[in-house]
Amino acid sequence: MPGSPTPKAQASPQREVFVSRSAFILAAIGSAIGLGNIWRFPYVAYESGGGAFVIPYLIALLTAGIPLLFLDYAIGHKFRASAPLSYRSIHRAAEPIGWFQVLLATIIAIYYSVIVAWAISYTFFSVNSAWGEAPGDFFGGAYLQQSGDYGLSLDFVPGVLIPLIVVWVICLGVLLLGIQNGITRFSQIFIPVLIVLFAAMVVRALFLPGAMEGLNALFTPDFKALLEPSVWVAAYGQIFFSLSVAFGIMLTYASYLKRKTNLTGSGLTVAFSNSGFELLAGVGVFAALGFMAQSQGTSVDKVVESGIGLAFIAFPTLIGQMPGGAIFGILFFLSLVFAGLTSLVSLIQVPIAALSDKLNISNRLSTVIVGGTMAVIACLTMPTVTGLNVLDVVDAFMNNVGIVGIALVSVIVVGWLCMQLPGLRDHLNAISSFKLGRTWIVCVTVITPIVLGYMLISEIIARATGGYGDPPMPAWFVGTFGWGLIGALAVLAILLSLIPWPRAALDRVAEARREDEAEEAAEAERRGAVGTAGETAGTADTAAASEAPGTSRTPRKDEA
Repeated sequence: MPGSPTPKAQASPQREVFVSRSAFILAAIGSAIGLGNIWRFPYVAYESGGGAFVIPYLIALLTAGIPLLFLDYAIGHKFRASAPLSYRSIHRAAEPIGWFQVLLATIIAIYYSVIVAWAISYTFFSVNSAWGEAPGDFFGGAYLQQSGDYGLSLDFVPGVLIPLIVVWVICLGVLLLGIQNGITRFSQIFIPVLIVLFAAMVVRALFLPGAMEGLNALFTPDFKALLEPSVWVAAYGQIFFSLSVAFGIMLTYASYLKRKTNLTGSGLTVAFSNSGFELLAGVGVFAALGFMAQSQGTSVDKVVESGIGLAFIAFPTLIGQMPGGAIFGILFFLSLVFAGLTSLVSLIQVPIAALSDKLNISNRLSTVIVGGTMAVIACLTMPTVTGLNVLDVVDAFMNNVGIVGIALVSVIVVGWLCMQLPGLRDHLNAISSFKLGRTWIVCVTVITPIVLGYMLISEIIARATGGYGDPPMPAWFVGTFGWGLIGALAVLAILLSLIPWPRAALDRVAEARREDEAEEAAEAERRGAVGTAGETAGTADTAAASEAPGTSRTPRKDEA
């Protein structure tokens, strides 16, 4: 036909799939288990009621974390596409949501990579406690060489740049191998090794003097804390950030699944594995902090830290004080490296998949273009004498404003404006073991938006009235790398959505929808057949009973 596209020119590159459900689960667990599980959860739990925090944490997991995880799985798997193309398939106007998620993942990957580089350095520093008697001064001074200035600098720190290059070489090497030979095999090796390393560290921490004092500090319940709204917000925030939901990762991974895959069963496995690792991290971290408090002759609350302070200042301090500290330090920082790499690979795959769909190019070529560009940006901005301040602001705004904001927009658009949840629920139920009902829809459309809205408004008010940092950073700096970057990503997401999609990508999505509709129709037909058979059997049994000797029946009118 005149005007018809040339098949060879329009042919879409073969989309890879995970070879098995277990391969997908390991990759998803690797994405979910990251640095935040190790250095954020223990502190949040301690500050939010200790043992009593389990209650809001589990409620948040069941009413928001798992429902949003199922939503990401459903969207990605139903359309077999990257985040932008999947949201476009829901509605043309929804495409910017997908692009904003892609851009979020891109920015997070850029600064996340340098933290993994720090962990690599500290693995070697642990051998001889290179940080000396003042880990805090060593981290900000001798290692990062922070100038205290604000803005971007081209004054590079070689000790950070070299391991950062190593991080990007590893990640891009894995991603160049693709889904089956790269991400799958990488996860199959790194996740078991991570668990063994971290479990060994936890066991060592439990036998330290003072470990029980640390565990008592973590697990002693303060039920009065449950009356504080901030505790519940902290629980939902921890769940949102640790499960890798709402910024394209789980959606992208689900798009590489085979058509018949137990999505909800896989989601439950990933969610509870992530929570189990967080609990293990809490035990290990606070057992070690208990030892640190005892060795310093103080209470646990005086030594508790979170985030970068816990990993690169508090832990080096206790490593220098404990017997066999070198081994403990190597185990701890290697765990950070492995957890960081598996999460980083999943972050980078999000923009790779998006560009591959948008330009109709192979995953490998997209990796070279996207991954190479991200690596260059990371190496130019992060390992400098001002990199820590930039990282601090960007991280806070990407997580507390960017992820929370786009999650809120996505559930409103998908759940309320486009009314897609019943269809997505049917898709999940047609291929999954754990069936979803109205409760899932209520969680996604009511509970989750309320919590996300509260979190977003609270964060905006806090940043607008109190600035950011202690002491507050300059307004121009926060405005540029915080609010300004968020606004720039939103504008860029809209502009990217104006670029037309190749016909091959749209055809692939249409084919996926036809296959799913056929599968759902077949499933409905099977259920109907079972129901009809049951009704027929019931009718036959009733008729037989009515005709049995000794029974009476009401005569029909024509028999009277």
